Amino acid sequence: MLTEAECKNATCPPDKKQARFADSGGMYLQVSPAGSKRWFLKYRIGGKEKQLALGSYPEVSLKSARLARDAAKLQKSEGTDPVQARKLNKLKASRNSGDTFKAIALEWFGKQAPQWSESHASRMLRQLERDLFPWIGERPIEQIHAMELLAALHKVEERGALETADRALMLARQVWEYWLPTAGVEQRNITEGLKARLTPYRSKSFAAIVEPKRFGDLMRAIQSYRGGPIVRTALQLAPLLYQRPANLRMMEWAELDLDAALWTIPSMKMKRTKEEKENGEDHAVPLPVQAVALLRNLQPLTGHCVYVFPGERSHDRPISDNSVRSALYALGFGKEQTWHGFRASARTMLVDELNLDPLAIEANLAHAVKDSNGRSYNRTQYLKQRADMVQLWADYLDKLARGAEVLSFKRSEEHTSELQSRQYLVCRLL
Repeated sequence: MLTEAECKNATCPPDKKQARFADSGGMYLQVSPAGSKRWFLKYRIGGKEKQLALGSYPEVSLKSARLARDAAKLQKSEGTDPVQARKLNKLKASRNSGDTFKAIALEWFGKQAPQWSESHASRMLRQLERDLFPWIGERPIEQIHAMELLAALHKVEERGALETADRALMLARQVWEYWLPTAGVEQRNITEGLKARLTPYRSKSFAAIVEPKRFGDLMRAIQSYRGGPIVRTALQLAPLLYQRPANLRMMEWAELDLDAALWTIPSMKMKRTKEEKENGEDHAVPLPVQAVALLRNLQPLTGHCVYVFPGERSHDRPISDNSVRSALYALGFGKEQTWHGFRASARTMLVDELNLDPLAIEANLAHAVKDSNGRSYNRTQYLKQRADMVQLWADYLDKLARGAEVLSFKRSEEHTSELQSRQYLVCRLL
């Protein structure tokens, strides 16, 4: 065994790369020709020889080196590799202890945001800043108690925003799941079980009329609407095309090929993730002849604008989301039918009343679905079938508006042929 004096006087001959002076238990002092002295522990684990650095002499004395050796040998006896344990401790040390919830949440957000659309990322960040950061943002995440988070969520509920509180809990859960792998073993996900402590709510679907007779009343009311031609046309197209309100109100003339009766919505405008927006296909929407007629009638009025439905205050911006909604309220149907609800109305009656192919309907709605073989349904396929479908739908709406007897029917070759040969004369001008 070494003594302090031997450690102090130990040297390495200049003709050697290093000299080793053994102590005990596999520990030794390694001396270089330049005079540096370092402690090492030699041990075997899994049949492989390994070395663990214990520090430099004289900063680490002989006594201290032996204590470090004994601690490492204890780790090894418990099945832990001392070298791996040290690497893990360094990794843990690289994570600042006492990180606040806000710091971790923003780090998580930075990882997720590139995969989201800009609008979705903006909503998520706004909710963090409004509903969570003011109450727990500056608290070290490892010290936050479940009751603190619950108190923050209750403040959201106090505004009457029950669904928003549930979404805030979902955000908090994802932040904790992101943080936990780098936290201590004693940490847990404090969001577990908190949902049961929130006020239950029943999610609301967009109001939609799905009963044919009542929908016929709505169609007649729409035909009688006396508002401006821009909003009137958007209102008339909403049930015909049943696309998302944002896509319809931001329709551009450049997206339309009226001769081909086709509206092509760019992928970047669709409700998709950022990656899907950038790499996805455009959404093709076949136009029934009634929709083409409405658009041709509007073209002399707004055809010089970028948007088909420009706003009143600025033609560089489309009409607001509130425009068609207000028109529906003016007609007395605002509580029964929302703009977005036209999608549910069409989806229901196309199947229940017209017995049409649900896959084609979903494709026209721009919903990503899988066919019976598990393949993602290509929205650009079966365009001819979808064109026939939207024409059947438009004709059906005309029947409802006239109050004619409504019968469920299936497509036939005769009807398809009739659709191809029919010509419509547009004689009404705005």
